[in-house]
Amino acid sequence: MFSGIVEEMAQLVHIEHEQENIHFTFRCSFTNELKIDQSIAHNGVCLTVVRFENETYTVTAMKETLERSNLGLLKVGDRVNIERSMMMNGRLDGHIVQGHVDQTAKCINMEDADGSTYYTFEYPLNREMAQRGYFAVDKGSITVNGVSLTVCNPTDNSFKVAIIPYTKENTNFADIKLGSIVNIEFDIIGKYIARLQHYE
Repeated sequence: MFSGIVEEMAQLVHIEHEQENIHFTFRCSFTNELKIDQSIAHNGVCLTVVRFENETYTVTAMKETLERSNLGLLKVGDRVNIERSMMMNGRLDGHIVQGHVDQTAKCINMEDADGSTYYTFEYPLNREMAQRGYFAVDKGSITVNGVSLTVCNPTDNSFKVAIIPYTKENTNFADIKLGSIVNIEFDIIGKYIARLQHYE
């Protein structure tokens, strides 16, 4: 379980393919604090630490994860947002994030907001998935590349988020441009409500 509050960006230093799995090796400032089997969100995707070597750590993504996320598009040198699992004895500064990315979305617009930036993301419209709670709601929560954000002006297949300068400087929103593919996780509460309505 995560909060969507990014700790820092990790740099991808090595990619290794093994059948349909991909092993990603990253470098970050707290590698020496990690443990084997520990869960870390990478661009919002929960992955398990499987190996350490030379102040780097390695995680493995399987086929389904690669198909639902932007991890398969990563190249050596890319930066990903990372967050260790949430501690249950503190404040929840973001929202409840599972680390189970639902799908990807494409950045279709960026506009200045007097210092901040509005990003608009578009995703494929799927009515069946929407009925199961996979949609964005105005002023609701959404996770983009692991960042907990508030939705503005949602449509059936798009939404807008406002990014303050601090967030842009300290996450890989600084690397997002028109056409960039991001990971999104819709709010788990909305999914539960949609599921309950199915039984009414």
